[in-house]
Amino acid sequence: MLDALRNSLKIPDLRRKILYTAAMLAVFRAGSFIPVPGVNATALAQQLGVDGGNIFGFLNLFTGGALGRFTVFALGVSPYITASIVIQLLTIVIPKLEELSKEGPEGRRIITQYTRYATVVLALIQAFGTTMMAKNWGVTSNSSFFGLLLIMVTLTAGTAFLMWLGEKISEKGIGNGISLLIFVNIVAAMPGGAVNAVKAVGEGGLSIFSLILYLIIAVVVIAAVVMVTQGQRRVPVQYAKRVVGRKVYGGQSTHIPLKVNQAGVIPVIFASSVLTFPLTLAQFIPAVDVINRWIGYGTFGYNLLYVILVVFFTYFYTAVTFDPIEVATNMKKNGGYIPGLRPGKPTADYLDRVLSRITLPGAIFLAVIAVLPFVVAAVTKVPSNILYFGGTGLLIIVGVALDTMQQIEAHLLMRHYEGFLK
Repeated sequence: MLDALRNSLKIPDLRRKILYTAAMLAVFRAGSFIPVPGVNATALAQQLGVDGGNIFGFLNLFTGGALGRFTVFALGVSPYITASIVIQLLTIVIPKLEELSKEGPEGRRIITQYTRYATVVLALIQAFGTTMMAKNWGVTSNSSFFGLLLIMVTLTAGTAFLMWLGEKISEKGIGNGISLLIFVNIVAAMPGGAVNAVKAVGEGGLSIFSLILYLIIAVVVIAAVVMVTQGQRRVPVQYAKRVVGRKVYGGQSTHIPLKVNQAGVIPVIFASSVLTFPLTLAQFIPAVDVINRWIGYGTFGYNLLYVILVVFFTYFYTAVTFDPIEVATNMKKNGGYIPGLRPGKPTADYLDRVLSRITLPGAIFLAVIAVLPFVVAAVTKVPSNILYFGGTGLLIIVGVALDTMQQIEAHLLMRHYEGFLK
């Protein structure tokens, strides 16, 4: 592993990408400690109950503690993720957006611009609700129009900056920018969770055996996530020989790797954002008690919706990232075929059928891992401020780490270096 790390730093292009990503993440973490002016962050954190088992505690994990400190990045990337989901769903419904998605780089550039506008709008809505909540609780030092406007603009600007930062990491760095931002936030909160666990054991609020059981479950979850993420169905493909001039092309056998979890951790991130955004806004309306009783964080209704959304987004994102018709068409153009199947539509139908079948266990696995913390809480009695790292947190950490390592691996193998993964 150390040899592979040294090799990655020997390649100028890869070294530049890694250092650029590290620098952007350092800027991100530094910004997570810049407070929003005019708000008593400590009093607001107590009112929100970010250390308890509620929706704000879950959001605080995803923002790396920025919500609890009420910094410029307090809203995190949730508005951007929600906007991306909305735009992608509208692409299926609105013909104009569907045409743009098929127009190549120029069409995608326009759709990306729409996503940015939607992100700013959603961030403004969430910032307005948060600002009004802070005002009603009396934790703002300046309740004038311009004082409240400053808080709203600061929070919205923070989310817009995170959106830009994530896009730059994806463009010039290594890995998926937005996923890496969430990854760093969760990892940054881990030391605090470890300290809370030690304190709970010392104060008698947590049994040492419960903590050991929790750690064992965490190791099992990590191993399962790696196994499912790496699992794939290899569809054999044969290429016919072609004579072009004096050269003979094709004639070799290969395969199409269809992953069990083709969508990675994106469905969990999408489902979390879809649930947390309306639940956050629901805290500002009078009927909040009724809403919390039925679909509040940790309730049966919340977990049921979470499972449904994870399964839905697993299929949805898999359909977005893998198009059987396009794959079948490209195979036909290059003289490839699946043994026993005719090129074209029969091949596309077969790929679609296989992908649908192997995606189901992947989707169910993601859904089970996502709601695992609530099951573990009942078994191990581990406090909620530690359990935030179970399930969703571990899934994102392992998934993003694997995806980033695979990208580095691709750069190393391209230049004939031995990689990290054996």
